[in-house]
Amino acid sequence: MEIFSTEFIISNTQVSKCPPPDKPEFAFIGRSNVGKSSLINMLTQRKNLAKTSSTPGKTQTINHFLINKKWYLVDLPGYGYASVSKTMKEGWSAMIESYFKKRENVYCTFILIDSRLDPQQKDIDFINWLGGIGIPIALVLTKVDKIKQSELAKSRKKFENRLLNDWEELPPIFTTSAEKKTGRNHLLEFIEEAMNE
Repeated sequence: MEIFSTEFIISNTQVSKCPPPDKPEFAFIGRSNVGKSSLINMLTQRKNLAKTSSTPGKTQTINHFLINKKWYLVDLPGYGYASVSKTMKEGWSAMIESYFKKRENVYCTFILIDSRLDPQQKDIDFINWLGGIGIPIALVLTKVDKIKQSELAKSRKKFENRLLNDWEELPPIFTTSAEKKTGRNHLLEFIEEAMNE
């Protein structure tokens, strides 16, 4: 898939204000500081489409981008650690929960995982929660340029084994590097295929 147009549509904190659910929607979410904004910018080839920050918790709203006039890329707030108040975090949780329970046009949710870390309970809990409410998911291992191939293979295996404790079969898993543009074509092909099914 080639991306020839990217248009920012709306940023808000209420699911009721999201665009009409008349196009496929692909959501991106992960723990704070997992490299989500960088990945979105890499996918769309737009330098500052999603705001990147060295401070975790930069994304605090549901952000809709219309891609090729055909589908929405949705940038969601991170979960887990972020340097914001407890009240704000609780607000995000309610907003994320409401988004997934009410948006019937979510074709797939990409859950971003830092490839350098051992499986984190927060990630596992979130993956299991989405699976439990029937949301299609794919996992994206980020920052793969920061570790050796052998370490990446070990890290991926650990994650797969941890998931197989709860899942009968694994969801699709992608490896990416925003810096090296690794995995861009695979992700876009996956999105295209999901829309054509």
